[in-house]
Amino acid sequence: MKYKLEWTYKIKGKDGVTFNSDWLEGETALLIGEDIEKSGKGTNLVYHDELGTTWSTKEMRKLLAEIEEEPHDLTIFFDGGYNKVTSQAGLGAIIYYKQGKKKYRIRANALINEIENNNEAEYAAMYHTLNLLEEMSVHHMICEFKGDSQGVLMQLKGEWPCYEENLNRWLDRIEEKIKSLNIEARYTPIPRSGNKEADKLATQALEGKIINSKMQVI
Repeated sequence: MKYKLEWTYKIKGKDGVTFNSDWLEGETALLIGEDIEKSGKGTNLVYHDELGTTWSTKEMRKLLAEIEEEPHDLTIFFDGGYNKVTSQAGLGAIIYYKQGKKKYRIRANALINEIENNNEAEYAAMYHTLNLLEEMSVHHMICEFKGDSQGVLMQLKGEWPCYEENLNRWLDRIEEKIKSLNIEARYTPIPRSGNKEADKLATQALEGKIINSKMQVI
């Protein structure tokens, strides 16, 4: 999550001038805000986050301390594989995030039955990532989802229509889960070459190799 500062610069004998900063990382925004307040030249200082919430300096200190202990700065890769002989789908998910001062990566896959085609497998994979986020107790966060299924991502953005009844059911489930987690989902289509990790996990699930791992990354 990034933050923008807004404050009024005091001019003796005149009305103040309002300034706005660029979008900044939370710690940087707080450092600048505290410096402005100490200088005595700035008044009415507030912080705006990307979700439209406004914070005071005192509230920002508390917020950043709380966020530091929770998973944040989340980037999620997903992919679905399909076996038409067995009507099974392999679901692959990679989640990168920060917690405390460290960065982590979760790799997880799953195998599910009664899937009609590869398109449905992609929707199921997206839903799988949301279940993982729920298990991690992620909430009130911006989450960036990356996948090579442009159809899924564009339909979730609301830019492409979806006519298949079974896929609309998945869309409803995904949107309900996003709402229940109170996260802001951002969608980024990527080429297949950029989604190899999630693709491999989906394939391994179809081969019966179930993986659920977490490791610190540098």
